[in-house]
Amino acid sequence: MRKISILLGIITLTTVNSCAERVIVNREVESKNDGKMLLGTQTLDQFRKEPYKTWFDEEYNRYQVDQTGLAELRKEKLNSYSLVVFVGSWCEDSHREFPRLIKILDALKYNTEKMQIIAVNRKKESPAGEEGLYNVTRVPTIIVKKYGKEIGRITEMPETGYLERDLLNILKKDNSSLFK
Repeated sequence: MRKISILLGIITLTTVNSCAERVIVNREVESKNDGKMLLGTQTLDQFRKEPYKTWFDEEYNRYQVDQTGLAELRKEKLNSYSLVVFVGSWCEDSHREFPRLIKILDALKYNTEKMQIIAVNRKKESPAGEEGLYNVTRVPTIIVKKYGKEIGRITEMPETGYLERDLLNILKKDNSSLFK
């Protein structure tokens, strides 16, 4: 009996170790054309370090959040959704939209632990290939998910011209489908 327990313990440890995937967070690479560039899974803190801090802080501080849109996002419970955000640290659209998104989320006191940030290279590729899972071809791409399922996305720039309104449209569409 004791030998079986030991054997099962060894099998369990072997299985756990072989299934564990090592994810490198906050990978930074050097590019000839773009200098320092973020690649793969990132934390928000990484964007508050140089050289990314310059463009991030500038747009974050400049952007005026639409208070009406913010109130409606609270009412539609954006905090109950998770986000997957694909950015390019080399991309001007990402330089504009990503800090704006973060300012909106900060104003909503959104739990950023529910947000996954993935930086891609100019070919829109990440080391783990997440862009393929989500069919990402342009950045930034903001994917809104509920219960692990994508319910909408904003690609490159908001259709309405305002992230708050596009996010609201996604949430209202999802919430209206609950009553059908």
